[in-house]
Amino acid sequence: MTTSNTTTDDVDPAVREELTRLRESIDNIDAAVVHMLAERFKCTQQVGRLKALHRLPPADPAREARQIDRLRTLAESAKLDPGFAEKFLNFIIGEVIRHHERIAEDTVNGTSPAAD
Repeated sequence: MTTSNTTTDDVDPAVREELTRLRESIDNIDAAVVHMLAERFKCTQQVGRLKALHRLPPADPAREARQIDRLRTLAESAKLDPGFAEKFLNFIIGEVIRHHERIAEDTVNGTSPAAD
């Protein structure tokens, strides 16, 4: 974390107001991202249950590769670093696979998979 010798009292009120406005937008975007991720994981949980019921593998490397390519293209058109987008998606994919493995294990053991 970077520190500064300037206190908020020393900042021009117009600059402080602009910072506040921008930070409120960032907070709103963060909230939207969290809600979108929650919806995404609700869908992937359903995919995991379907895979488990039909004894399909938790991971689908071909689908994952297509999604990474797709997201990299979307990132480029949105002027977002494609490498960052790929790392972000890989993190999400890792979590999804972990959930699918747990659901499959619960299904094999006859226990009810916990909802996320």
